[in-house]
Amino acid sequence: MNTKYELSNIQNISLDEIYTECSGPGGLRLVDFLAKKMGIETGKKLLDAGANRGFPTCYLTKKYNTFTIAIDPWDDRTSQRPQVDYITENASKWNVADRLIAMKLALPETFFANGTFDYVYSTTTLEMIRTLEGEEGYRNAVKEIFRVLKPGGIFGLAEPMHLETEIPEDLIPYLSQESFAWKDCFKSLSHTLEAIYAAGFEVVEADYAPDANLWWQEYAAHDPYCKLNPDEDPKTLAVDNGRWTSFGYIVARKPLGIIK
Repeated sequence: MNTKYELSNIQNISLDEIYTECSGPGGLRLVDFLAKKMGIETGKKLLDAGANRGFPTCYLTKKYNTFTIAIDPWDDRTSQRPQVDYITENASKWNVADRLIAMKLALPETFFANGTFDYVYSTTTLEMIRTLEGEEGYRNAVKEIFRVLKPGGIFGLAEPMHLETEIPEDLIPYLSQESFAWKDCFKSLSHTLEAIYAAGFEVVEADYAPDANLWWQEYAAHDPYCKLNPDEDPKTLAVDNGRWTSFGYIVARKPLGIIK
């Protein structure tokens, strides 16, 4: 398969294409934002936990020349093909197949050795584990990330979060979706930090992304599922209008001297 994507032509990739290949808001701008916060260096070992189709993973691997393992246990919601198949195909399109391995694995049972990775990168993933397995499942996933990081390794987390406020009453019906209801998936930054600290991490930086509203607007306009279902997520975001839904990030370090 010929290489389709190069760093030199990123600006030519449409938002429709990016949001077809990426999960949730932010697209490739989220990748750049979080990677810069993490201080990713070239030639290091990186785990992408919950890689979806792996388009951002491949971009990250290409730009930072990392040795990457991308894990995802799911099948694609439209084609029903395993996400790892898409990751492998995208790795060929980005010409990073020699530096990226896709594995059908789920947190918290990754089976990697203690201290394997320099970086763990995870976006728009762990909040879904919370919905499926509760807060304990979320915390177990974070503990597994802590375990597989090298001492001094960096964990970059970015996911949908809500602002430090109660749900506006008129918004409650829109956040009570039948599947993966946002009122259950999304927690505040302060709540999420509790799980990070409990796992043993030192927090380097944590905040709500300054472009969170823009990323959500792009998601509503360009995500294929949103375009097919304008009365679902796009309607929720329009009614919300930035009052509750946001997007947070946390950069955390595993302390030196801790092996497990």
